[in-house]
Amino acid sequence: MKILPDWLKNGYLRVIEPVADLLVRLRVNPNHITTIGTLCSVAGGVIYATGHIMTAGYLLSITALFDVLDGTVARRTGRSTVFGAFYDSTLDRVADGAVMSGLAVFYATDRQTVLPLLGANHSGWVMVTVCLLCIIGTFLTSYTRARAESLGIDAKDVGMVQRPERVVLLCVPQALFGLTLGGTVLAAIVAFLCVTAWFTAVQRIAFVYN
Repeated sequence: MKILPDWLKNGYLRVIEPVADLLVRLRVNPNHITTIGTLCSVAGGVIYATGHIMTAGYLLSITALFDVLDGTVARRTGRSTVFGAFYDSTLDRVADGAVMSGLAVFYATDRQTVLPLLGANHSGWVMVTVCLLCIIGTFLTSYTRARAESLGIDAKDVGMVQRPERVVLLCVPQALFGLTLGGTVLAAIVAFLCVTAWFTAVQRIAFVYN
């Protein structure tokens, strides 16, 4: 059960192939790509916190390239290392936390976005809670995979929502719709990511148990 089909992922890889070729020719260090991508994600989270939702969405859409390019460049230049994989996974957690924290700050400070079903008195604190639960669920998704792998069990492809899906849902809709319908679109995506992150963690726990 996956949101992004393989044909879409493979098509995206073909589109960014020229960029990967250039980085390979320039012998760019994959860890530098990872670092730049994380810094851009943190910047995107800060922009989310200030309420410029569309701007952050556009920035994160561009920085999504780094999630793919660092691994691609590492493999093609023979620079794949244990530390590189560790470094990439660690900074991915920083990026995830920064983006969702930015959204939490936005909901905690914004007084203009009022969700129809929640009203002015509840929209803010409800969505802050959802963001915090989403952060925990996102970290659990990654932790369950890493812990399973430490036990010799491959849970990489288990689960409804993994990092590529999260990255897409945290940037593309925001770049296109911003706070459309009073922020309902954004709130729906955050709530969806929260539920599916926990669901994915449970799926992986069940997979390891079985």
